[in-house]
Amino acid sequence: MSKLAQLLIRFYQRFISPLFGPRCKYYPSCSAYALEAYRKHGFFKGTLLTVWRLLRCNPWSLGGVDYVPDKLTTEYFKIRKK
Repeated sequence: MSKLAQLLIRFYQRFISPLFGPRCKYYPSCSAYALEAYRKHGFFKGTLLTVWRLLRCNPWSLGGVDYVPDKLTTEYFKIRKK
């Protein structure tokens, strides 16, 4: 399941994303973040991390550097104010 998700993300990166140009407010980009999340944590935790990242990538966020955590804890999912 994780491999299928990664394949779909790579398809998006190669064929869809170039049509819109760079838009992500975060580094690494949301799609690169998702690939790393699936590699590090597998399908279910990777999906949870990806959804949380996509929810935070919006016009009202400040963006910034946001790497996939090595260890997944509930602390990571708290809303942070800068």
